[in-house]
Amino acid sequence: MNILIVYSHPSKKSYTFQVLEHLKSVLVKQSWNIEISDLYAMNFQSDMSEEEYEREGFAKTNLPISKDILAEHEKIEKADCIIFLYPVWWSDCPAKLKGWFDRVYSVGYAYGQNETSKPMKTIPLGLVICTAGHPNEFLEEIEMAQSMKTIMLEDRLGQRFKNKEMLILGGTLELEKVMEKHFSQLDKLVEKIKNYIDK
Repeated sequence: MNILIVYSHPSKKSYTFQVLEHLKSVLVKQSWNIEISDLYAMNFQSDMSEEEYEREGFAKTNLPISKDILAEHEKIEKADCIIFLYPVWWSDCPAKLKGWFDRVYSVGYAYGQNETSKPMKTIPLGLVICTAGHPNEFLEEIEMAQSMKTIMLEDRLGQRFKNKEMLILGGTLELEKVMEKHFSQLDKLVEKIKNYIDK
């Protein structure tokens, strides 16, 4: 099984990085192939250029796609499961990850296909894992959790994924109270991935 992790956090001192390391240790035990797009380590360009906008905004699929984006397309095409891992900043993902969607979901590939374009394959499983300072109960109470799920699962993942799920690891402002629970949730993802992929 091929798993792509699209990871977005600038600091190795962060809890999100600890989550990444634990997640990798769990997945490696399955002898699965794991590839990571570490957007900050890659210095991924999140801003769309004027040339890219011309291609996207006017659906000019004859214009070239930049090499860094084609490299991400290759990773996507190999993946059976894509995991998006990031911290919640101001109710959404970091700008780097938003820019990944802006640029990687290029016209003719992720949407707006025509007879000459090669469409993105449907990925069997998409998992969104985010760390959040506020507890899940509070995020649900103020309807922020629902908003985040709608944006990530229904818009950004959309019909491009056969199965999709979001795991909010909330309450990180009191980390000692939630870390054990979070890591237990990560441990259980293996069976979930197996079940979804085998469907």
